[in-house]
Amino acid sequence: MARANLLPPSLAPLGVGREVASQFIGISAVKFDEMVRDGRMPKPKRIDGRKVWDRRDLEAHFAALPEDRGPNEWDNATI
Repeated sequence: MARANLLPPSLAPLGVGREVASQFIGISAVKFDEMVRDGRMPKPKRIDGRKVWDRRDLEAHFAALPEDRGPNEWDNATI
């Protein structure tokens, strides 16, 4: 049975699991694991046997990622 979400939609949880953390960043869970291992994403906190990522840490690590300064596929796109 699914747990009811008691938080109002305007209040995001502070801690999120692996799947939600990877979706929050916009990448697959496998890529997220790789980025946690290499330090581009934060390590989780542990609550008993569960790993939980602090949403604020995810935002900070995401903001610290380098920007893509190269050309993109839309630069020469025709409409």
